[in-house]
Amino acid sequence: MKIQGINTINHKQMRTYLKKEFFFFLFAIAVLSSCKKIFNLPNNKDYLSSNVNYSNKIFEPIIGRTTVMGGFNGDNSTQPIKFEIVNARFGDGRPVTDLFQKKSTYVWTAPYNGLEKSLAEIEAKRKLQEHPLFEVRPSGEFILWASSTNELIAPRPADSTNFPQDTRFFDLKITNTGGHTIIRDFQIRPFRERPYEPSDDFNIYSGGPAPHPKTPYNPLSRNYIRPFLNNVIGATTDIPLESNDDKKDVVVYIRPFTGGTGSSLRFKFLNKDSVEMNPALFNETVWDKIVHGFNFQKTLTYAQYDVAYPIPLVEIPTVYAPGGTRDHAEFRYSRIGFGGNRVVASFGVDFAIYKKGDWEIVFHFRKDNPKFENE
Repeated sequence: MKIQGINTINHKQMRTYLKKEFFFFLFAIAVLSSCKKIFNLPNNKDYLSSNVNYSNKIFEPIIGRTTVMGGFNGDNSTQPIKFEIVNARFGDGRPVTDLFQKKSTYVWTAPYNGLEKSLAEIEAKRKLQEHPLFEVRPSGEFILWASSTNELIAPRPADSTNFPQDTRFFDLKITNTGGHTIIRDFQIRPFRERPYEPSDDFNIYSGGPAPHPKTPYNPLSRNYIRPFLNNVIGATTDIPLESNDDKKDVVVYIRPFTGGTGSSLRFKFLNKDSVEMNPALFNETVWDKIVHGFNFQKTLTYAQYDVAYPIPLVEIPTVYAPGGTRDHAEFRYSRIGFGGNRVVASFGVDFAIYKKGDWEIVFHFRKDNPKFENE
């Protein structure tokens, strides 16, 4: 039967036709598979672009801090990709081995969020693993671990020179099933440890005291860490205290102390005669928001916490570190000003400490004491 020139078939004929086509399809697959085995035809290879590259090939990390570096551009190359550091050498040809020493370092196994209620809860979220001090990650990023020290990796020279013989070079072999390529002449020029930030008082090359920025060649001049100050009035001068290049009414010291738990952080306040002040004077301070610490002690001469290091533990925003990269320690007090209005004064520092130990942050009112009396 024909309708408008098209042959019509019944359902039985259609099923017979489809079965023939299906068996022919299976037969074709079997033949092709056999041919592949007989003639040893290769599998389809992955794609490895000839334009794989990095946005930066010179790395200048600070020893003693976990630092992730490098921006890999795979140019649509097929994953997975294997990365391998090869031919590590100094500029004069000597082999580099110090970067690849294996040491234990903390690795997070569960997310830190700043809401943990004890040191034990924090420690349960991380564990010690053994890693080379410097390595390339499966993502292609490079990492210098916090387990690195000045003793394990020699930092760049104290005189700030940058000669090739002091620079570590290395190449990177990049491989997938499509082949391999080598990106050459990466450089790593590490700075010596800086255990804390701000480090304005620290010479980043020699490790000694930093000179005053206005007299950089005077070995007797000294720079200091500067706190922020808001409405802090001098008791004697009756004018706002300042801390800048020209005036240093108040400075900050970040330094080790003895007699702590081995993982303590202490805050101290010195008056113009270098006598310790009672932390209770700062009567508007929210002490449980100063740092993510525990077992708080407030004595007549200091305030102290048990803490986990580094501070901040992770570079994410928390109530203690709103910006993520530094802890925000702010101390506040109030008094009655002119007109009977209550005036709130505050001072503090945004800081980070990278090395475990007993550390104290000291605010020294060098030129005048803060005014606590009412008007």
